[in-house]
Amino acid sequence: MHNIKTIEKLLKDELSATETYQQALENFRVPGGQFMANSLTPILGAHKAAVSSLEAQIVKLGGTPQKGIGVWGSWAKIVLEGASLLGKQSAIKVLLEGEKSGEGDYEEALKDTALSSELRTLIETKLLPAQQSHVRSLDRIMAATPA
Repeated sequence: MHNIKTIEKLLKDELSATETYQQALENFRVPGGQFMANSLTPILGAHKAAVSSLEAQIVKLGGTPQKGIGVWGSWAKIVLEGASLLGKQSAIKVLLEGEKSGEGDYEEALKDTALSSELRTLIETKLLPAQQSHVRSLDRIMAATPA
């Protein structure tokens, strides 16, 4: 049961990320925003894949995956909307902070000694490396985005 709680927390993070990136893409699908949209689309795809992987783990353990993003996801969308009004760099900073938070959550999950070997392997070989890649990508996008 402990594994399901850990997976549910990670799933909430990924659902929130998916919703937040969809919102960001809507904001950047404007004239002059194509570079940003093209850069963020693969990250959105990776978060959707993570959602599928985590949902499958919950089902395998006999649980029912949640579908909504909850309060945290709604808050993240509001913050992103506000940051988008301040400019592209502010919006990217919000996404970057979310990715770093998610990275920390995966690292924290790996400290759980009750974590199944299958879930540990999924986090170590797929989910955490993807999260770290997102941080690097957003750092590059930030560097290429005028203030």
